[in-house]
Amino acid sequence: MNSLRSDAQSLGIEIRLSALDSNPALSAACQKADQCFSVPRCAEPNYITRLSKICSENAVNLLVPTIDTELPFLSKEQRFFAEKGCKIVISEWESVKVARDKLLTTKVLTAQKIPSPVTALLSDVYTGKVSIPFPAVLKRIDGSSSIGLHFATTLDEARALKLDGEAYVAQEQCIGPEYTVNCFVDQKGALRAAVPHRRIETRSGEVSKGVTERRDDLHKLAEQIVVALPGLRGPFCFQVILTENGPKVFEINARFGGGYPLAHAAGATFGKWLIEEAIGLPSTAHNNWQEGLLMLRYDAAIFKTYD
Repeated sequence: MNSLRSDAQSLGIEIRLSALDSNPALSAACQKADQCFSVPRCAEPNYITRLSKICSENAVNLLVPTIDTELPFLSKEQRFFAEKGCKIVISEWESVKVARDKLLTTKVLTAQKIPSPVTALLSDVYTGKVSIPFPAVLKRIDGSSSIGLHFATTLDEARALKLDGEAYVAQEQCIGPEYTVNCFVDQKGALRAAVPHRRIETRSGEVSKGVTERRDDLHKLAEQIVVALPGLRGPFCFQVILTENGPKVFEINARFGGGYPLAHAAGATFGKWLIEEAIGLPSTAHNNWQEGLLMLRYDAAIFKTYD
């Protein structure tokens, strides 16, 4: 939110930021916004109706989803919102579908010869239909923020966890430095920036300490992913582990990454570029960002009277 404000200011534009949450009173972002609104959870049948009403009544012309679970619903409604004068910053449905499914992600990457960890549906591993190397990481197919993440050194350990085999994948555990690459794709589908940062320390699946690094191998992977998922638009990120046999891509997120503030501070101002596209200004998107910028995150509190 702060980065969007500064990006608008750099263009000499005043913007009004609206925030949405199922419980705005307990949302830190809602306290920082110019205005906030309550919306049902995205899986509820009246979510799109409520959201479109808010956008219409408040002249919202740029909608920026940041939560994984929202993406499949909103990617299907781009034309509906556009007809109401609101552009959704989101990739096309087919690319969102791939990014939201860890098994499908691996299949698409493998088909395009992009290195990724051996991955299989957990139920197939349980039954012996598919064999993967252990130790392994067990993840929800549609998981995010490391929620529901487990490690198993053997197949017996995996079985002992008694996880839903149809809702989880088993993925070979890769060892090495981990990177996130924040990318920006313009509305013509061209990759305009790819900003890798090494994840020095993480908390709940999100980077708390990181440093930007220029790596030709990771930029090349970004180019390959854009070819493999031609519907990617705007911000997306992917995660890589540099194994002794080279980098392996293990996740793609079709949205702003949690560590994006580091890319922004390094000069990759995605919000500015999105605003330029939205109001028809010439794009200033570039890949000339600062290498070696270190981010050290800390918690901050917001205090207000509780109603």
